[in-house]
Amino acid sequence: MNVKEILSTIYQVSKQEKVEIFAVGGHVRDLLLKRKVKKDIDFVVVGSGLDFAKKFAETYSGEGTLIEFPDFDTARFVFTRTMDLKVEEPEKTFDENQVKKEKLFEIEFAGARTEKYDENSRKPKVVATDLRTDLERRDFTVNAMARKVIATGLSKKIEDPFDGQKDLEKKLLRTPLDPDTTFSEDPLRMLRAARFAAQLNFEIEKKTYLALERNKERLKIISAERIQEEFFKLLSAPKPSVGLWILYETGLLKMFLPEVCDLWGVEEVYGHTHKNNLDHTFKVVDNLAERSDKTLLRYAALMHDIGKPGTKEFVPKRGWAFDMHEHLGRKIVRQLGKRLRMSKSDTEYVAKLVRWHQQPIALMDDGITDSPVRRLVVNLQDDLEDLLTLCRSDITTGNPKKLQRRLKNYDILETRIAEVLEKDKLRAFNSPVRGEEIMELCNLKPGPTVGRIKKALEEAILDGKVENDYEKVKEYFFTIKDEYMQSVQDWEKL
Repeated sequence: MNVKEILSTIYQVSKQEKVEIFAVGGHVRDLLLKRKVKKDIDFVVVGSGLDFAKKFAETYSGEGTLIEFPDFDTARFVFTRTMDLKVEEPEKTFDENQVKKEKLFEIEFAGARTEKYDENSRKPKVVATDLRTDLERRDFTVNAMARKVIATGLSKKIEDPFDGQKDLEKKLLRTPLDPDTTFSEDPLRMLRAARFAAQLNFEIEKKTYLALERNKERLKIISAERIQEEFFKLLSAPKPSVGLWILYETGLLKMFLPEVCDLWGVEEVYGHTHKNNLDHTFKVVDNLAERSDKTLLRYAALMHDIGKPGTKEFVPKRGWAFDMHEHLGRKIVRQLGKRLRMSKSDTEYVAKLVRWHQQPIALMDDGITDSPVRRLVVNLQDDLEDLLTLCRSDITTGNPKKLQRRLKNYDILETRIAEVLEKDKLRAFNSPVRGEEIMELCNLKPGPTVGRIKKALEEAILDGKVENDYEKVKEYFFTIKDEYMQSVQDWEKL
């Protein structure tokens, strides 16, 4: 996309409509910080944002879609391009299913406004205002700066009524208005404070920081979807623990993920202690952030020991134990997925990683057969690489030699997994003798017995009783067939 061309179109519309328009927020901030600028840009119109957006859509010659929000005098223009899909038969006539719209980026036009909030609602009453008043309602001074759109692009002059440039130099997050007012109006800004601190490596100004704890209860009026979106943005930061500790220490995390807060603490019995699981968990999230940009995988790192508080037990001669915490963890992950309105597929992905995160450690013991390796491969399938990334990140020892030794163990395990994959052809694992053939050979109709036989064949392959080969599995099938057919006959006699 040609941003200069877009700015030129915006300027033409502003000149035609005789209104001023300014780029605001993160785009201006990131230009000053010389950071990689986001594609999405927010604009403030000193006039009607909706009317301006409609004029822009009429004037712009490229592809895109206008999405209107009339209650907020706002509209979003989403830039797209058409992707032609390959047609296998050249003579086939064109239809709309052969076209795909690819989103490139978006811009938002909002009328300069102030917002009045009801105490128990996030739906504000919108009132038109001037640029300065619009900027003062923004979350932080570093996001309350504007640059006017002019014929050559953006003006070099920066509208900065709240000293955002000075705060950029100090690496400080501060609210334009009294922080109690700013956070009470839109409580999600408190999560943004933690997110920006982690993303930009900024500190939160003391007065602003203290207001986070005072206003934490206001977070109750925010929808789970908005909390999830902002929290996952925090997890995508270079070092998520910076923001996670802010959320924990101010009590904000307890408002939507108290189960994570329950990881805090160290107990002692007869001189035996255990590590602080919250501190360990945040380190694991940071470790994983260094290895992967997958936000959902980072969330899985946050969840991996979530079952430990509920399984913690002091066992004589063993010390502190957290037996089966991975199974309880899977159950908790599903509960939290519903609370945060996560998709079922995302929730199950995290639940699977939490359930299996202990298994690779057990596979490193000498004498372990191929069978448990096969089961790990079959159960994780395409998520196996992510599981191993999580497991590597779970090593938080400060001893360099111990760290290298444990990481090397995972190298050995990965080699062994590759060998089992090659030998057993497990990537597309299924019994080579399929259900249809079982029904034909046993003269059975579809039902549970067919499923039990197929399951028995798959278990035999995983246990190493038979190779994952059609002829050998079929031969094994005939050795167990009569046992299952006898159970069918016994049932029919009842």
